[in-house]
Amino acid sequence: MASITLTHIKKSFGGRPVVNDIDLHVDEGEFLVLLGPSGCGKSTLLRMLAGLETVTSGEIHLNGRRVDQLPPSARDMAFVFQSYALYPHMTVRRNIAFPLIMRQHKWWFHIPLIGGIAKRRIERSPQVRELIERTAKILALTPMLDRHPRTLSGGQRQRVALGRAMVRQPEVFLMDEPLSNLDAKLRTSMRAEITRLHQDIGGTFVYVTHDQVEAMTMGTRIALMRDGVVQQFGTPREIYTDPANTYVARFIGTPPMNLLEAERDNGRLLLAGKPRALPPALARIVAESRQPLLVGLRPQNMGLSTQPDETSLAGTIGMVEHVGAESIVAVRLAGVRTAHEAEDGLSDTVMVTVPGYSELRIGDQVHVTVPLDEAVLFDRATGERIRQPRIAEAA
Repeated sequence: MASITLTHIKKSFGGRPVVNDIDLHVDEGEFLVLLGPSGCGKSTLLRMLAGLETVTSGEIHLNGRRVDQLPPSARDMAFVFQSYALYPHMTVRRNIAFPLIMRQHKWWFHIPLIGGIAKRRIERSPQVRELIERTAKILALTPMLDRHPRTLSGGQRQRVALGRAMVRQPEVFLMDEPLSNLDAKLRTSMRAEITRLHQDIGGTFVYVTHDQVEAMTMGTRIALMRDGVVQQFGTPREIYTDPANTYVARFIGTPPMNLLEAERDNGRLLLAGKPRALPPALARIVAESRQPLLVGLRPQNMGLSTQPDETSLAGTIGMVEHVGAESIVAVRLAGVRTAHEAEDGLSDTVMVTVPGYSELRIGDQVHVTVPLDEAVLFDRATGERIRQPRIAEAA
């Protein structure tokens, strides 16, 4: 296992920055997920770790040893590609053994007959054979060792790619969206397998994905990126419950966090023109703050009622999605605007998650409950979280 430290890492292509001044520290044995949309720089950052891309500026340290100027072969990292990158003419056994063969590579291995004999001798040596068989057993590949990749399913091919990385026994595993080519059911089972693999063999994992479910279920820590900048670095729970800005709040969660525009009046919070009672921590922020506010609430923390009360917001059902154990309801509010990301603009709709199969229909009149004790506050102008002492007090 190894720790990884990135210090002021920058990367530009043709003068255009794609990774901008990133500082991260990954402890030994951690499972770090680099999360973000396409084009945010997460795969470029992973390739710089592996040595497949040069660093424009900054330093990469592995266990305190600087490695950003070393070739990939000297970094003791194994890379699992999105496209599997298996050799189609080789059996599963030979694909898994290939890194061990290349470790002992000689120039005369290119001579057809002599090289073939030498490679088979390495593959059949007791140490290599035992390592291949142990790896195949862990990944449930033993019955497939003598088959070729074209005869395997997508999930089986991905396990072969994992096995090829495992036999190297590297200090760091790097994975670039390895599950994106699989169907939904297979992705779920492979997520569990990779998580179990991390627990069983240890090692430090760095995993790139755009799928927040993968990030939240697999990672011990997440670095959420946007336009080459890390927006928040923390545990899945921290990023979900304590988002650093509106981008994080809207990216994490399905449906994402609702952001309601609010006004202040003599230290009070106004929603739809009505004053709202606030918990003490939020009341202090509202009293001391001068900037326009956004109130953030997760859809499952809001509720629906057919009867109004003094704190509810009136609205009309715009959409109902039944997803089995719960229903997702879109409600168009009267007198309240909701803020989305810049590309989404302003809206008047909130998403509410209710348990079970909802009998509500499009056009129904409802009232949305807004429990402000579950709310977080953001600066409407900058999108940054307005810090509150709730977590510190709980500690």
